[in-house]
Amino acid sequence: MVFPRSAVPKILLHWLLTCYRAARRVRSYGFLHKINPSNLYQDPNPLYASVTKCSLEGRGAQTLLCDIQGSLLGSKSPFPYFMLVAFEGGGLLRALLLLLCYPVVRALGQNGEASLKIMTFFTFFGLRKKDMELVARTVLPKFYLETLHFQAYELLASNGRKVVITSLPRVMVDSFLKEYLCVNKVVGAELQVVKDCYFTGLISGSYLSNKQKALKDLFGEAKADVGLVSFSNPNDHLFIPYCKEVYVVAKCSCGVSSTMPREKYPKPLIFHDGRLASFPTPSSVLSLYLFLPIGLILAFIRITSGLILPYKFQYAVVAITGMRYRVDGLRRPSVPGANGGKGALYVCTHRTLLDPVMLNAALQRSVPAVTYSLSWTSEIIAPMRTVKLTRDRERDAGIMRGLLEVGDLAVCPEGTTCREPYLLRFSPLFAELADVIEPVAMDVAVGTFYGTTASGHKWLDPVVFMMNPMPGYRVKFLGRVAEEMTRAGGRSAAEVANLIQRQLADALGFECTGLTRKDKYLMLAGNAGVVGGERKQ
Repeated sequence: MVFPRSAVPKILLHWLLTCYRAARRVRSYGFLHKINPSNLYQDPNPLYASVTKCSLEGRGAQTLLCDIQGSLLGSKSPFPYFMLVAFEGGGLLRALLLLLCYPVVRALGQNGEASLKIMTFFTFFGLRKKDMELVARTVLPKFYLETLHFQAYELLASNGRKVVITSLPRVMVDSFLKEYLCVNKVVGAELQVVKDCYFTGLISGSYLSNKQKALKDLFGEAKADVGLVSFSNPNDHLFIPYCKEVYVVAKCSCGVSSTMPREKYPKPLIFHDGRLASFPTPSSVLSLYLFLPIGLILAFIRITSGLILPYKFQYAVVAITGMRYRVDGLRRPSVPGANGGKGALYVCTHRTLLDPVMLNAALQRSVPAVTYSLSWTSEIIAPMRTVKLTRDRERDAGIMRGLLEVGDLAVCPEGTTCREPYLLRFSPLFAELADVIEPVAMDVAVGTFYGTTASGHKWLDPVVFMMNPMPGYRVKFLGRVAEEMTRAGGRSAAEVANLIQRQLADALGFECTGLTRKDKYLMLAGNAGVVGGERKQ
């Protein structure tokens, strides 16, 4: 008997339809009879009012009880936060192992006790305490703030005493809740530690019993005045008997946004660290790992073209590889010595270590840049001369004065990079030396990786930036500063520095601050930027 070839497509089509119908049936009924919270999340239980209908008046003496997951944070799944710890604290391999266990986590229910134990083990097994503390202080707050539920936070802030009992490991949320949300008491899963240095990945007790015990110890027969619950997190149901009032945190269908606006942040987010620029959902992390080989190739092509090709051909190469580059306000011709002997000083905002490189590409000529300590990688890929400063005021003034005598010079007076839409305080040294000042506003756009770090491997910064699929750089020349606004016009160096800082901030839509390089490193790296006697940039 000969099997007809025409039947093969029909069999394959029938098999695919059968699998699709089975998958839809499994999705409808769920694994292990798990309740599908999607409908409840969109249309909360009518027994409890939505948090958007809660009055905020007269709650200064009341106590609020909630969980951070689902109630305060808009993300229904804790997986992205575990991924942030695994990636930023443990590295690529640990993050890959956590990603591989996600199908099991999804099947068991992402907020279930078994899933939380699995994610905790793969995230924390062998992780150093100091790495976790660094991630909790410098990485997680950015993503917590971006997913913070606006109406839930308003209710939280209106109450005098705030208690958060969470299923997440306490070390992941304690720093953020106390520093940013002023929470009085945080109770979470306690992780076991070996030699007071490494996590074992195991918790003391169970999530459910720990929560119940904490509720009884804190309240006993008494009750909290207000409870925040989310039906996307079934563990929140434990709070209901311990609260006088209960409000449900749900997506609002009446056109009111639940996203926390940046201007409403409880504390301005100016400094943060880490490489991931986007919220690491399972699909985005999978895409990241698939893209890594391509990203390395793109970085190699972009960096190599900047080293060996003439400036006029570099634009075509970066455009072909997906990089966006825009130059505004450049006055042509721009040639050295056009300002009457002494060189012009290009004062740039500092977004990445590539700022002087992008300035040279815009001018299409080589302009030296003064820097503090640079890694060997940054020095190799720099297509122009880089001159190291010493942070000794007199010596640095002499170095810059000598460079300006022979030509133009580029400087970033912030002294370090800043990712967010803020400008750090400008050092006034440049204003004491230059007669001709050209402010240059620079900004970047990244979608996958940040090309700056304070506590990581800084030698990778230029490479990581160039690995982005479609990075963007904008260079905007603001024109020569009027003579009456400089030292020649009777202004002090500090006044000139502040005026130029404000001019650049207005051009970019940024906010000026009085924070310095030292402030950044004290927060992100726990030091003043000095490692082993050498100054870090």
